[in-house]
Amino acid sequence: MEGVTLIDQLPAAPDPDNLFEAFAGWVQERGITLYPAQEEALIELVSGANVILSTPTGSGKSLVAAGAHFAALGRDECSFYTAPIKALVSEKFFDLCAMFGTENVGMMTGDASVNPDAPIVCCTAEVLANIALRDGADADIGLVVMDEFHFYAERDRGWAWQIPLLELPKAQFLLMSATLGDVTRFEKDLARRTGRPTAVVRSVTRPVPLTYEYLDTPLHETIEQLLSVQKAPVYVVHFTQAAAIERAQALMSINVCTRAEKDAIAALIGNFRFTTRFGRNLSRFVRHGIGVHHAGMLPKYRRLVERLAQAGLLKVICGTDTLGVGVNVPIRTVVFTALSKYDGTRVRRLRAREFHQIAGRAGRAGFDTVGYVVAQAPEHVVENQKALAKAGDDPKKRRKVVRKKAPDGFVSWDEDTFTKLIAADPEPLQSRFQVSHAMLLSVIARPGNAFQGMKKLLTDNHEERAAQRRHIGQAIAIYRSLLSGGVVEQLAEPDADGRYARITVDLQSDFALNQPLSTFALAAFELLDPASPSYALDVLSVVESTLDDPRQILAAQENKARGEAIAEMKADGMEYEERMERIQEITYPKPLEELLEGAYEIYRRGHPWVGDHPLRSKSVARDLYERAMTFTEYVGAYELARTEGLVLRYLSSAYKALQQTVPESIKTDDLVDLIEWLGELVRQVDSSLLDEWEQLTNPAAEETAGVTDERPAPVTANRRAFRVLVRNAMFRRVELAALRRYHELGELDDGSGWDAAEWQESMADYYEEHDELLTGPDARGPKLLLIEEEPTLWKVRQIFDDPAGDHDWGISAEVDLAASDEAGRAMIRVTAVDRL
Repeated sequence: MEGVTLIDQLPAAPDPDNLFEAFAGWVQERGITLYPAQEEALIELVSGANVILSTPTGSGKSLVAAGAHFAALGRDECSFYTAPIKALVSEKFFDLCAMFGTENVGMMTGDASVNPDAPIVCCTAEVLANIALRDGADADIGLVVMDEFHFYAERDRGWAWQIPLLELPKAQFLLMSATLGDVTRFEKDLARRTGRPTAVVRSVTRPVPLTYEYLDTPLHETIEQLLSVQKAPVYVVHFTQAAAIERAQALMSINVCTRAEKDAIAALIGNFRFTTRFGRNLSRFVRHGIGVHHAGMLPKYRRLVERLAQAGLLKVICGTDTLGVGVNVPIRTVVFTALSKYDGTRVRRLRAREFHQIAGRAGRAGFDTVGYVVAQAPEHVVENQKALAKAGDDPKKRRKVVRKKAPDGFVSWDEDTFTKLIAADPEPLQSRFQVSHAMLLSVIARPGNAFQGMKKLLTDNHEERAAQRRHIGQAIAIYRSLLSGGVVEQLAEPDADGRYARITVDLQSDFALNQPLSTFALAAFELLDPASPSYALDVLSVVESTLDDPRQILAAQENKARGEAIAEMKADGMEYEERMERIQEITYPKPLEELLEGAYEIYRRGHPWVGDHPLRSKSVARDLYERAMTFTEYVGAYELARTEGLVLRYLSSAYKALQQTVPESIKTDDLVDLIEWLGELVRQVDSSLLDEWEQLTNPAAEETAGVTDERPAPVTANRRAFRVLVRNAMFRRVELAALRRYHELGELDDGSGWDAAEWQESMADYYEEHDELLTGPDARGPKLLLIEEEPTLWKVRQIFDDPAGDHDWGISAEVDLAASDEAGRAMIRVTAVDRL
């Protein structure tokens, strides 16, 4: 069967019976027996019906989706698969490539487009929604598979799950989720819109049944008990990343694994590089048999934990509820540390959908016969019961027990809460329809009467009538702004394509599919002066202003800036009240804010749709560059170790946006250096993000990374990027010397004999001659850095920019290329700080 794909199984006469028999035969040849729900759904799909598939986690919904794509191919139709996150889209893309052949599968995520004209396309829900708005009923889409359909009820993104249902009446739909709730509305609505019968296929029977238990023992004892009765792997669910890490640390006191199991873990880890402070902690955890899994981790660390778990080597995994979004980590027992969570607005009890989504991860088909779900009583309740038990039956002792109170803001839960969640059906999905400039422009651009198209979209959606009226008012206001801005003009007579309005400006071909403010960035680049020494960084600032805000990073920048300002104001003797007043004016860095805000307002008058996407001036990648820090130093400076994955994702997004947005014609040598530096920095920290993105554009390339070999290319291989890394490493020392932070310099160079005292003594000679050490753009320019390249060792001289302009002082150093490749960063050995 090697090399045989599902394409090869397509019958010559693709009627429903032949299609079903061909697919079922292919499944049977792989030793798989279809569950009744799978069989029922597949029969309906090959017959052309819509299917709403609501079956538990682990019941084979992905196999049904593959059968749907197979049937669409048999009918010579294009089919789309959608998922809520790019990682799942990418995972499904490679799975379907293996099933159907790479030439028959494409992908569109907004970041990249691969083989988009393939008969099977994997994409995010937003991409499909924008295609549906752009092409309407004429879209060449025969089948749509919408995975994790419960995202329909997401407040900010749910519109993207609704639009295809409204705008693709010729398509066949397969809607899938383990937690759909009552779908009567969708069943009737789909049948009315598509003219197809719509089958609801339900099953509450899990391949691996669940048992439930509510415990009031301390969490530590609960986990020890579960381990002792072979109920591992245990996933301990927390609702903050900090709590997950703290629990992993606390569990280090338990002997989770045998010596042989620890040896097996070490063997599988192999030469894996734990390059950050959190990584070094994770190394301790996983070697002890304890994993950590949450969205703030670097992707390579999450992947390592997943692979160790899949190998059955982790007994306990501490993580957050994000595991419920389809991540494939085998679990026997799920432990809820709480039945309430902070949702970004308030603390509330878990909803039934959230509970079942997480609980459903317990029990591994093919491995377990039973899955276990445990809920812990609140911690203060556990402690009070423990104190009462210690007092025994003596009434006097029991009266003396001082009961611990619930923490402030605590939302209570108890065993009754747990019981009700177990029995509760997931809540009905709530419509999250939204109107935007992009929606109107897409409908206006397509052939036909846009007014009728918008009327149908606004009055025949899933919203209540009152909400529809609000959307209509909003759409009218947006249309008037498009008219007044000259972006749209109304026609007295319909044109040849039946349009009563037309767009008067050119929209990019992928309008609304990629970064919404990319066109603004192109216009803003023209405002910059290529001769300015800060030109490359200013281009970066324009690009950063178009990216989504990484809130945790910006909050950390603001906190640090305010802390430093308060210390300075205290030193100046400023009174408390004045300090508190002044501190409110301090925020995170926003380079070019005034210039960009002014340009944005002018641009928006001619392009009103950008009003849906506010400009967000900020400096993260630029801040990292200007501070001449490594990734690890930057994460440490802002105390972001718990969310270092967020930092890397943002930097990766900035690099991709630079690559996609900046025209070749405006790239200077400094800008190319900066782009190369940023790409190499991201790759050396964790190559998986860029490898995945670049593999999207070259899906035939083989993936070579594994658990024991996740190393990126040698850091010295990209000479241009490595020169920037060397320049930054040297300039970091200049900045610290300018601030007279000799302790930090000693930490950098103690290994080469330059401790804090040595640095202070050397710089004292410099400061006898000069009042200060300059660190402006000229100080970090290429004229003040001399590099003598040899095959294995570079000799470097970083010249100081002194106020007199003598340029006779500097730092001499050597760069060991082999050591740099091993470390993934420029390894500097200072040899002298002196005057030439």
